[in-house]
Amino acid sequence: MANVGLVYHPDFLKHKTGHMHPERPERLTSIMSLLEEERLTEKLTLIEPEPADEFWITSVHSPQHVASLRAVGTQVGDDLAYVDGDTPMSQDSLQVAFLAVSGVLAGIDAVMNGTVRSVFCAIRPPGHHAEPTRAMGFCFFNNVAIGARYFQKRYGLRKILIVDWDVHHGNGTQEAFYKDPSVLFFSAHQYPFYPGTGGESEQGLGAGLGSTINVPMRAGSGDKEYIEAFNSRLIPAAKEFEPDAVLISAGFDAHRNDSLANMRLTEEGYAQLSRIVKGIAEEYAGGRIISCLEGGYHLESIAKSIYRHIQVLMET
Repeated sequence: MANVGLVYHPDFLKHKTGHMHPERPERLTSIMSLLEEERLTEKLTLIEPEPADEFWITSVHSPQHVASLRAVGTQVGDDLAYVDGDTPMSQDSLQVAFLAVSGVLAGIDAVMNGTVRSVFCAIRPPGHHAEPTRAMGFCFFNNVAIGARYFQKRYGLRKILIVDWDVHHGNGTQEAFYKDPSVLFFSAHQYPFYPGTGGESEQGLGAGLGSTINVPMRAGSGDKEYIEAFNSRLIPAAKEFEPDAVLISAGFDAHRNDSLANMRLTEEGYAQLSRIVKGIAEEYAGGRIISCLEGGYHLESIAKSIYRHIQVLMET
């Protein structure tokens, strides 16, 4: 059984989003409840983060972006403040967003010092819509993008693969690395759909041309279509790129039970995608995987899908 880490902290529940908002604390409580019920937490190495150094956040985001979030935070009273129409901020939200980033960095530290082989980060708020200069789509900081820079700047790894299987395109991650050939960004997502980006013609710019691979998926796509996309597009690209580490923007909102989209993935489909990505990491990156929670809003389905995802990471 491979040694797998789990990043979690109860303070992640302190980010309040208001009545009926889909990105709510219950997402994490449902995940942790199932992992504990199935006694999987006993087999995982718990990694508790501490607040991140702002230096790492500004390796991706502008200082003005961080300052603007702090300014919004000063407006929060008993009611929520809004960064954009979809992204509420409560009194503890910014602190929790910093903690989510540090969870990813702590997971990378644990992988790089040999404590664990791979990590699942049960964090919130999510991150892949956060652009270098703005928050959007439930996201404040781009957890995965910051993790990629941390791998490179803290540990000297040259080439990072980011696989995004959230049902929504990771526009923020794409923008962060659009001109950067050292990060290969692969995204399979419902299209056309929010946030409007992610067409197949978006392939990078300048030196980064070819380092962005978007696979737009039609509404109604399920396990078969996703597995085919990963086999035909991701595996050959990874073989050519030969990454030193792999990050996953692990959204589970393409599940057939998720009402925010129109896709048909199942828990077993996510297990198969996990196995494909794990195979890439094993072949080229010494098994190094940092998987970070993004979307997924049907409580039972997200918990079951993550349970299967972690089981695959634990396979030897």
